[in-house]
Amino acid sequence: MADTTRRSTGIIGLDLALNGGLPPHAHVIVSGLPLSGLELLAEQFWKSGEQEGTYLMLDAVPHEGMTDARGMDPVALAGAMQGDRIVVDSLSTLIGKWGIDTVTRFILDDTREVIERGATIIYLLYTGLHSPVEEARVMRAADVFISLRQEIHGNEFERTLAIEKLRGANVPQRVIPYHIIAKGLELSTTSRVV
Repeated sequence: MADTTRRSTGIIGLDLALNGGLPPHAHVIVSGLPLSGLELLAEQFWKSGEQEGTYLMLDAVPHEGMTDARGMDPVALAGAMQGDRIVVDSLSTLIGKWGIDTVTRFILDDTREVIERGATIIYLLYTGLHSPVEEARVMRAADVFISLRQEIHGNEFERTLAIEKLRGANVPQRVIPYHIIAKGLELSTTSRVV
């Protein structure tokens, strides 16, 4: 029997928008600017499970419990993926280093066994670094695509999260405001009527 239990993101408002969390057997891409809270969302997901997961850090010195993946090739990255909650930080680094053809093969082929055993993999993608063709190819490879956006209005940030692709479910028809707080991201759990 296939595992259909959704996995909490560790963010109540996002779990509500995703009808209970992220699906198993899924490639999830979260895109946004480097300071939009991508890493916080990924860490909240990684830490929210009861079982161990893998956080593959390619972009910086890893924090405690993360795997130092700097220097790993795509096959080694796939081999290092343990548990049911996996984060690849970041897909942008892999595209820059290995090219879009290798990265697409990594997502669709190299991680096939990991996905088939029921894992959910979050890949971080930084906006503004890739060509439209590269972005389109990774969007098509994703089962779930979430974007974090921020705008400055006067002296205030307006941050919103949009779920743009959600395999096997209706895509929410609204963006969700969010805040970056000390413990991570916090999403609104109420809708505003206009």
